[in-house]
Amino acid sequence: MKLSEMRELLAREEIQLTRSLGQNFLHDGNQLRRITKAAELSRRDKVLEIGPGLGPLTELLLENAGEVLAIEKDARLVEVLRKRFHLDDTAANPPNRSSTLQLVHDDALDFVRREHRDWSEWKLVANLPYSVASPIIVELAQGEKSPQRLVVTLQLEVARRLVAGAGDDDYGILGLLVQLDFEPRESFKIPASCFFPQPEVDSACAVLERRPRPLLQPELRETFRALVKQAFSQRRKMMLKLLKQRWPEERLVQAFAKAGLSPQVRAETVELAQFVTLTSILR
Repeated sequence: MKLSEMRELLAREEIQLTRSLGQNFLHDGNQLRRITKAAELSRRDKVLEIGPGLGPLTELLLENAGEVLAIEKDARLVEVLRKRFHLDDTAANPPNRSSTLQLVHDDALDFVRREHRDWSEWKLVANLPYSVASPIIVELAQGEKSPQRLVVTLQLEVARRLVAGAGDDDYGILGLLVQLDFEPRESFKIPASCFFPQPEVDSACAVLERRPRPLLQPELRETFRALVKQAFSQRRKMMLKLLKQRWPEERLVQAFAKAGLSPQVRAETVELAQFVTLTSILR
Protein backbone atom coordinates (compact mmCIF):
# COMPACT_ATOMS: atom_id res chain seq x y z
CA MET A 1 0.00 0.00 0.00
CA LYS A 2 1.53 3.29 -1.15
CA LEU A 3 1.29 6.48 0.87
CA SER A 4 -1.08 7.98 -1.71
CA GLU A 5 -3.37 4.93 -1.42
CA MET A 6 -3.28 5.17 2.36
CA ARG A 7 -4.28 8.85 2.29
CA GLU A 8 -7.03 8.16 -0.24
CA LEU A 9 -8.47 5.30 1.80
CA LEU A 10 -8.53 7.31 5.03
CA ALA A 11 -10.18 10.24 3.26
CA ARG A 12 -12.79 8.04 1.58
CA GLU A 13 -13.71 6.38 4.88
CA GLU A 14 -13.58 9.76 6.67
CA ILE A 15 -11.20 8.44 9.32
CA GLN A 16 -9.24 10.83 11.51
CA LEU A 17 -6.37 8.92 13.11
CA THR A 18 -6.06 8.87 16.89
CA ARG A 19 -2.68 9.66 18.42
CA SER A 20 -3.54 7.94 21.72
CA LEU A 21 -3.83 4.62 19.87
CA GLY A 22 -0.37 5.01 18.36
CA GLN A 23 -1.71 5.04 14.82
CA ASN A 24 1.40 5.57 12.74
CA PHE A 25 1.12 3.30 9.71
CA LEU A 26 4.18 1.88 7.95
CA HIS A 27 3.80 2.47 4.20
CA ASP A 28 7.33 1.91 2.86
CA GLY A 29 7.22 -1.23 0.74
CA ASN A 30 10.92 -2.01 1.14
CA GLN A 31 10.67 -1.94 4.93
CA LEU A 32 7.49 -4.05 4.92
CA ARG A 33 9.19 -6.68 2.77
CA ARG A 34 12.26 -6.59 5.01
CA ILE A 35 10.11 -7.26 8.07
CA THR A 36 8.37 -10.15 6.33
CA LYS A 37 11.70 -11.63 5.26
CA ALA A 38 13.01 -11.41 8.85
CA ALA A 39 10.05 -13.53 9.99
CA GLU A 40 11.22 -16.40 7.73
CA LEU A 41 7.67 -17.44 6.94
CA SER A 42 6.37 -20.54 5.23
CA ARG A 43 2.89 -21.91 4.54
CA ARG A 44 3.20 -23.96 7.73
CA ASP A 45 3.48 -20.85 9.89
CA LYS A 46 0.79 -19.21 11.99
CA VAL A 47 1.27 -15.48 12.55
CA LEU A 48 -0.07 -13.14 15.22
CA GLU A 49 -0.28 -9.54 14.05
CA ILE A 50 -1.13 -6.81 16.56
CA GLY A 51 -2.34 -3.46 15.27
CA PRO A 52 -2.74 -4.21 11.53
CA GLY A 53 -4.09 -0.72 10.86
CA LEU A 54 -4.94 -0.52 7.16
CA GLY A 55 -3.39 -3.90 6.41
CA PRO A 56 -0.19 -3.33 4.37
CA LEU A 57 1.78 -5.82 6.47
CA THR A 58 -1.24 -8.12 6.74
CA GLU A 59 -1.27 -8.44 2.96
CA LEU A 60 2.35 -9.63 2.87
CA LEU A 61 1.78 -12.01 5.78
CA LEU A 62 -1.12 -13.62 3.94
CA GLU A 63 1.08 -14.10 0.89
CA ASN A 64 3.75 -15.94 2.90
CA ALA A 65 2.14 -17.65 5.92
CA GLY A 66 -0.60 -20.22 6.31
CA GLU A 67 -2.67 -18.49 8.98
CA VAL A 68 -2.86 -14.93 10.28
CA LEU A 69 -4.62 -13.74 13.42
CA ALA A 70 -4.86 -9.93 13.39
CA ILE A 71 -6.00 -7.99 16.46
CA GLU A 72 -7.18 -4.41 15.93
CA LYS A 73 -8.52 -2.11 18.64
CA ASP A 74 -10.05 0.62 16.44
CA ALA A 75 -13.53 -0.40 15.27
CA ARG A 76 -13.26 1.92 12.25
CA LEU A 77 -10.15 0.13 11.02
CA VAL A 78 -11.73 -3.26 11.66
CA GLU A 79 -14.43 -2.34 9.14
CA VAL A 80 -11.80 -1.13 6.65
CA LEU A 81 -9.92 -4.42 6.99
CA ARG A 82 -13.10 -6.46 6.58
CA LYS A 83 -13.81 -4.70 3.31
CA ARG A 84 -10.25 -4.86 2.06
CA PHE A 85 -9.81 -8.58 2.73
CA HIS A 86 -13.42 -9.54 1.88
CA LEU A 87 -14.25 -10.82 5.34
CA ASP A 88 -17.75 -11.41 6.64
CA ASP A 89 -19.30 -13.25 9.55
CA THR A 90 -19.34 -16.61 7.80
CA ALA A 91 -16.24 -16.77 5.61
CA ALA A 92 -12.78 -15.85 6.87
CA ASN A 93 -11.04 -17.32 3.85
CA PRO A 94 -12.24 -16.19 0.42
CA PRO A 95 -11.79 -18.74 -2.39
CA ASN A 96 -9.07 -16.69 -4.12
CA ARG A 97 -6.76 -16.76 -1.08
CA SER A 98 -4.86 -19.85 0.09
CA SER A 99 -4.10 -18.56 3.60
CA THR A 100 -6.56 -17.91 6.44
CA LEU A 101 -7.17 -14.53 8.05
CA GLN A 102 -8.97 -14.16 11.36
CA LEU A 103 -9.67 -10.57 12.36
CA VAL A 104 -10.41 -9.80 16.01
CA HIS A 105 -11.73 -6.48 17.33
CA ASP A 106 -10.13 -6.22 20.77
CA ASP A 107 -7.48 -4.57 22.90
CA ALA A 108 -4.43 -6.73 22.17
CA LEU A 109 -2.94 -6.53 25.67
CA ASP A 110 -6.27 -7.51 27.23
CA PHE A 111 -6.59 -10.32 24.67
CA VAL A 112 -3.21 -11.97 25.35
CA ARG A 113 -3.70 -11.66 29.13
CA ARG A 114 -7.20 -13.08 28.98
CA GLU A 115 -6.88 -15.86 26.42
CA HIS A 116 -3.83 -17.76 27.78
CA ARG A 117 -3.37 -19.42 24.41
CA ASP A 118 -0.67 -21.83 23.38
CA TRP A 119 1.47 -19.58 21.13
CA SER A 120 4.35 -22.04 20.81
CA GLU A 121 3.67 -22.70 17.12
CA TRP A 122 3.07 -19.03 16.30
CA LYS A 123 5.23 -16.09 15.27
CA LEU A 124 4.52 -12.54 16.36
CA VAL A 125 5.04 -10.19 13.40
CA ALA A 126 3.71 -6.71 14.07
CA ASN A 127 4.14 -2.96 13.90
CA LEU A 128 3.26 -2.44 17.56
CA PRO A 129 1.58 0.69 18.95
CA TYR A 130 4.26 2.57 20.90
CA SER A 131 2.14 2.96 24.05
CA VAL A 132 1.65 -0.77 24.69
CA ALA A 133 4.61 -2.35 22.91
CA SER A 134 6.67 -3.26 25.98
CA PRO A 135 3.89 -4.87 28.09
CA ILE A 136 2.62 -6.86 25.09
CA ILE A 137 6.11 -8.22 24.34
CA VAL A 138 6.78 -9.12 27.98
CA GLU A 139 3.36 -10.75 28.33
CA LEU A 140 3.91 -12.96 25.29
CA ALA A 141 7.59 -13.67 25.92
CA GLN A 142 7.11 -14.80 29.52
CA GLY A 143 4.12 -17.02 28.91
CA GLU A 144 4.49 -20.77 29.37
CA LYS A 145 3.72 -21.25 25.65
CA SER A 146 5.49 -18.28 24.06
CA PRO A 147 5.81 -17.70 20.28
CA GLN A 148 8.63 -19.19 18.22
CA ARG A 149 9.83 -15.81 17.00
CA LEU A 150 9.20 -12.14 17.72
CA VAL A 151 9.53 -9.73 14.79
CA VAL A 152 8.39 -6.44 16.23
CA THR A 153 8.55 -2.88 14.94
CA LEU A 154 8.58 -0.37 17.74
CA GLN A 155 10.14 2.88 18.92
CA LEU A 156 13.91 2.87 18.31
CA GLU A 157 14.73 3.46 21.97
CA VAL A 158 12.59 0.50 23.06
CA ALA A 159 14.05 -1.76 20.36
CA ARG A 160 17.55 -0.98 21.62
CA ARG A 161 16.52 -1.88 25.16
CA LEU A 162 15.01 -5.12 23.89
CA VAL A 163 18.24 -6.42 22.32
CA ALA A 164 20.87 -4.77 24.57
CA GLY A 165 23.50 -6.79 26.41
CA ALA A 166 25.44 -6.19 29.63
CA GLY A 167 27.47 -3.00 29.46
CA ASP A 168 25.28 -1.35 26.82
CA ASP A 169 23.66 1.97 27.68
CA ASP A 170 20.20 0.53 26.98
CA TYR A 171 20.66 -2.65 29.04
CA GLY A 172 18.00 -3.08 31.69
CA ILE A 173 14.82 -4.71 32.93
CA LEU A 174 12.97 -5.03 29.59
CA GLY A 175 15.84 -6.77 27.82
CA LEU A 176 16.46 -9.18 30.67
CA LEU A 177 12.80 -10.14 31.10
CA VAL A 178 12.50 -10.94 27.38
CA GLN A 179 15.97 -12.41 26.83
CA LEU A 180 15.42 -14.93 29.60
CA ASP A 181 13.43 -16.85 26.97
CA PHE A 182 14.46 -15.22 23.67
CA GLU A 183 17.79 -14.65 21.93
CA PRO A 184 18.21 -11.42 19.89
CA ARG A 185 18.95 -12.19 16.23
CA GLU A 186 19.00 -8.83 14.49
CA SER A 187 17.54 -5.34 14.47
CA PHE A 188 17.35 -2.63 11.84
CA LYS A 189 16.36 1.00 11.96
CA ILE A 190 13.24 2.29 10.18
CA PRO A 191 13.20 6.08 9.62
CA ALA A 192 10.20 8.11 10.79
CA SER A 193 9.58 9.16 7.18
CA CYS A 194 8.42 5.59 6.41
CA PHE A 195 5.29 6.10 8.52
CA PHE A 196 2.06 8.05 8.13
CA PRO A 197 1.46 10.21 10.01
CA GLN A 198 5.19 10.69 10.55
CA PRO A 199 6.11 10.21 14.23
CA GLU A 200 8.61 12.40 16.04
CA VAL A 201 11.09 9.53 16.54
CA ASP A 202 12.61 6.77 14.43
CA SER A 203 11.59 3.15 14.82
CA ALA A 204 13.36 -0.18 14.53
CA CYS A 205 12.43 -3.78 13.85
CA ALA A 206 13.82 -6.23 16.42
CA VAL A 207 14.00 -9.96 15.76
CA LEU A 208 14.23 -12.46 18.63
CA GLU A 209 14.14 -16.26 18.57
CA ARG A 210 12.79 -18.44 21.38
CA ARG A 211 15.55 -20.30 23.21
CA PRO A 212 15.57 -24.07 22.56
CA ARG A 213 15.73 -24.75 26.32
CA PRO A 214 14.54 -22.53 29.21
CA LEU A 215 17.23 -20.94 31.37
CA LEU A 216 15.03 -21.16 34.47
CA GLN A 217 12.29 -23.43 35.66
CA PRO A 218 8.80 -21.88 36.13
CA GLU A 219 9.05 -21.84 39.93
CA LEU A 220 12.16 -19.59 39.75
CA ARG A 221 10.78 -16.94 37.41
CA GLU A 222 9.13 -14.76 40.02
CA THR A 223 12.40 -14.60 41.94
CA PHE A 224 14.21 -13.63 38.73
CA ARG A 225 11.76 -10.81 38.04
CA ALA A 226 12.03 -9.51 41.59
CA LEU A 227 15.83 -9.70 41.48
CA VAL A 228 16.16 -7.84 38.17
CA LYS A 229 13.68 -5.12 39.09
CA GLN A 230 15.35 -4.51 42.46
CA ALA A 231 18.83 -4.51 40.91
CA PHE A 232 17.88 -1.81 38.39
CA SER A 233 15.73 0.26 40.77
CA GLN A 234 18.67 2.69 41.03
CA ARG A 235 21.04 1.66 38.28
CA ARG A 236 23.97 3.83 39.39
CA LYS A 237 24.08 2.24 42.85
CA MET A 238 25.95 -0.92 43.77
CA MET A 239 23.66 -3.88 43.22
CA LEU A 240 24.48 -5.55 46.54
CA LYS A 241 23.22 -2.55 48.50
CA LEU A 242 19.95 -2.52 46.57
CA LEU A 243 19.36 -6.24 47.00
CA LYS A 244 19.91 -6.01 50.76
CA GLN A 245 16.39 -4.59 50.93
CA ARG A 246 15.03 -8.04 50.02
CA TRP A 247 17.70 -10.60 50.98
CA PRO A 248 20.13 -10.98 53.93
CA GLU A 249 23.59 -9.50 53.27
CA GLU A 250 25.45 -12.67 54.23
CA ARG A 251 23.44 -14.72 51.78
CA LEU A 252 23.99 -12.12 49.05
CA VAL A 253 27.77 -12.07 49.58
CA GLN A 254 27.90 -15.85 49.17
CA ALA A 255 25.70 -15.73 46.07
CA PHE A 256 27.81 -12.98 44.49
CA ALA A 257 30.95 -15.03 45.06
CA LYS A 258 29.44 -18.13 43.43
CA ALA A 259 28.29 -16.03 40.45
CA GLY A 260 31.75 -14.47 40.06
CA LEU A 261 30.55 -10.98 40.92
CA SER A 262 32.30 -8.25 42.85
CA PRO A 263 30.37 -6.80 45.84
CA GLN A 264 30.84 -3.38 44.17
CA VAL A 265 29.28 -4.37 40.85
CA ARG A 266 26.42 -2.39 39.30
CA ALA A 267 23.49 -4.15 37.63
CA GLU A 268 24.23 -2.66 34.20
CA THR A 269 27.40 -4.79 33.89
CA VAL A 270 25.93 -8.10 35.14
CA GLU A 271 25.33 -10.71 32.43
CA LEU A 272 22.03 -12.52 31.99
CA ALA A 273 23.70 -15.83 32.93
CA GLN A 274 24.89 -14.29 36.21
CA PHE A 275 21.38 -13.08 37.03
CA VAL A 276 20.18 -16.64 36.39
CA THR A 277 22.85 -18.01 38.75
CA LEU A 278 21.91 -15.51 41.45
CA THR A 279 18.26 -16.44 41.08
CA SER A 280 18.94 -20.14 41.59
CA ILE A 281 21.00 -19.46 44.70
CA LEU A 282 18.82 -16.83 46.33
CA ARG A 283 15.60 -18.77 46.02
